[in-house]
Amino acid sequence: MILAEKIMMLRKKNGWSQEDLAMKLDISRQSVSKWESTASIPDLDKLIKLSEIFGVSTDYLLKDEIEESEGISAGSFHEEKTELRKVSLEEANQYMNLVVRESVKIAAGVFACIISPVLLILLGGFSEYGSAQISENAAGGIGLVVLLLIVAGAVAVFITSGMKLSPYEYLEKECISLQYGIAGIVEKKKEDFQPVYRKCVVIGTLLCIVSCIPLFVAAAFDAPDMTYLYCVSLLLFVIAIGVFLFVWSGAIWGSYQKLLEEGDYTVEKKRENKKNSRLAQVYWCTVTAVYLGISLLTMRWDITWIIWVCAGVFYAAVCGIAAMLRKQFGNMSREK
Repeated sequence: MILAEKIMMLRKKNGWSQEDLAMKLDISRQSVSKWESTASIPDLDKLIKLSEIFGVSTDYLLKDEIEESEGISAGSFHEEKTELRKVSLEEANQYMNLVVRESVKIAAGVFACIISPVLLILLGGFSEYGSAQISENAAGGIGLVVLLLIVAGAVAVFITSGMKLSPYEYLEKECISLQYGIAGIVEKKKEDFQPVYRKCVVIGTLLCIVSCIPLFVAAAFDAPDMTYLYCVSLLLFVIAIGVFLFVWSGAIWGSYQKLLEEGDYTVEKKRENKKNSRLAQVYWCTVTAVYLGISLLTMRWDITWIIWVCAGVFYAAVCGIAAMLRKQFGNMSREK
C-alpha cells in the first residue's frame, strides 16, 4: 500500500472528508486531493502532522512494506471496523456516465409532472371564460386524460432509470475504497462541473422566485380571469425549468460526492443512516397510519396532507435526538 492509499484509507476510517482533513492540517482541500491521487506528496512537516492526527508512525506512512497492523497504534480507532468495498476505474466511469445520461431523463420526468395540469387549467378556463365552444365536462375529461398520460410516462421514466441505477445503490450505503488514481479523476470531473452546478442552482432559485411576478402584475392591474389562468400556467412552466436544473445538476454533483464520500455521503453519515434505517421504518409506518386514520375520520383529504410536511420536518429532529441518545449511552458504557 502506497502513501496515497494510506492517507485515503486512514481518512475514511476516521469518517473524515477531504475538507475535514484539510482543515485539521490548515491546507486546501485540493492539496489533500492531490496527495490521494498521487499528483503530489506531503512535505515533511505535513507528514509529521498526518502521523499525529491519524495516530500512526511516520515509518508506516512512508514505507510501503509496513503492514497496517504494525503502523497503527493500539486504540487509534475506537469505532467498529469498517469493511471497505473496492470500486474499480471501469465501475466508477460506468456509474458517472450512466448518471449523466439518466439525470436528463429524470429531470425531464419531473418537469413533465409539474406542467401536467397546464392543459387542464387552460381548457377549464376556455370552457368558462373563453370563446371556445367546449363544455366543462369535455374540458375536464380531456385535461385529466392528458395529465394522467404525462404522469404515467414520467413514472415509467423514473422506474426505468431507477432500475438502471439500482446496482450502484451501495455507493450511498456502504463505505467504499477507490482503486489507485480514481480519486484524482473524479475530483477533476467534479471541479470541471462545479461552475455549471453553481449556475444551475442560482438560475433555478431565481426562476422559482420570479415565477410569481406575472401573477402579481395581473392582480395589480385587475386583469380578466382568463389572464390569471395564463399566469398560473406560465408560473408552472418557469418553476418546472428551475426544478429541471436542480434535479439534473444535483444528480451529477451527487454522483461525484458519492464516489469521493463527501457531503451527505461521508463514512460517518453512512453509519448514522444505517443506524437510523429501522427507526425510519417505524416512524414512517406510524405517520402513514396517523394520516390515514385522521383523513378517514374527518374526510378532509384537502387539509390532512399537511401531516406529511410536518412529519418530514419532525423526522430530522427525531434523528438528531436518536443520535444524541446513542452518543450518551455510548459514553456511559465506555465509562463503566
